Amino acid sequence: MSKRIILASGSPRRRELLERVGIPHEVIVSNVDETTFGSPAEQVVELAKRKADAVVPLTNFSEVIIIAADTLVAIDGEILGKPESDKEAFEMLNKLQGNTHMVYTGVAILSSTDSRIFYNMAQVTFRPISDDDIWSYIATGEPFDKAGAYGIQEKGAVLVSHINGDFYTVMGLPIAKVCAALIELGYDYWRM
Repeated sequence: MSKRIILASGSPRRRELLERVGIPHEVIVSNVDETTFGSPAEQVVELAKRKADAVVPLTNFSEVIIIAADTLVAIDGEILGKPESDKEAFEMLNKLQGNTHMVYTGVAILSSTDSRIFYNMAQVTFRPISDDDIWSYIATGEPFDKAGAYGIQEKGAVLVSHINGDFYTVMGLPIAKVCAALIELGYDYWRM
């Protein structure tokens, strides 16, 4: 029998991606301190590992594989987290409009015998957006639980001109790399 998958994330987008590829899973939210330092790549890897490690004692670890992820948006050396106000969301979206930014997603996949820890990066270019369009997007409520104040898989898609890289990295879980890592760890998602 295959090990159960535990997703150490409350993100509906990550749950949806696992469901799309037919990986049954349970959710245990890690609720870790997300204060970290370093480059965006170092930060997403550190936070993904921290989230996965926090869930280990909440499981029968020998029977599960834990998947955790973290996503950051960076532009011109500045990391954009999740906005806490309309004003902050406007400032972030205004920085992104008409420009290219980087989206980093770090992933930690842990089993009792092995692990895979990695990150993916994609470049996203926003089209020029008017202030009115930015405010209209903010009024949807979408920006507030997302790094960089947008979700590419929802109404935020209309802000994007093009992507260089993996769409699912931008969405919050590079699913092809996750599935490849699961196979390496002995989890055959094709036969679930």
